[in-house]
Amino acid sequence: MTPLGLYEPGGSVLHRAPTGPKLLAVVALATAVILLGSPWWLGGLLAAVAVLYVVARVPVRRWWPLVRMLLLVSAFVFGIQWWLLGPSTAAVVCLRLVTALAAASLFTLTTRVDDVVSTVERAVRPLRRLGVRPEMVGLLVGLTVQAIATLSGIAGDVRAAAKARGADRSPTAFVVPFLVRTLRHADQLGEALAARGTGDR
Repeated sequence: MTPLGLYEPGGSVLHRAPTGPKLLAVVALATAVILLGSPWWLGGLLAAVAVLYVVARVPVRRWWPLVRMLLLVSAFVFGIQWWLLGPSTAAVVCLRLVTALAAASLFTLTTRVDDVVSTVERAVRPLRRLGVRPEMVGLLVGLTVQAIATLSGIAGDVRAAAKARGADRSPTAFVVPFLVRTLRHADQLGEALAARGTGDR
């Protein structure tokens, strides 16, 4: 299962919550993460997101890969930011990154993609008179959510294959296959959309 995977069935309060308010909450949190510059406030937001994972009763098999990935990314980003801007700025940048990704992942884990697409389509429907096509906006959102899980899954498969060959420390052994598989997926997706006539109008 991918770290930033899609819906995990459940009956928690977060699973039953309406999609619209949940989406707005994620947007609001992302905005707060960008605006806040205190590591203490950002740490508080991250702690709140962690509590929500407990409330959602997300299985360990789903959140542990996410934690492991975030730790690796944070260590890399923190090292670069510390070297360039100092420890305080590095901590703020890492907390922003981890909090935003953790919240976005929690949203995808507790919300069906179909519900997200339907909610977005209803929200933009009043803009139809301005030439906006709600079904295309919904499709774009759905593909974006799916792409998060797809790319994460490709990265996990490539990393596992490189480790099996004893090349897990080689950047080339990861980057080249990852790019090839990503481009192949993009081609297949484009062909599927073209076959359905998407974008003809």
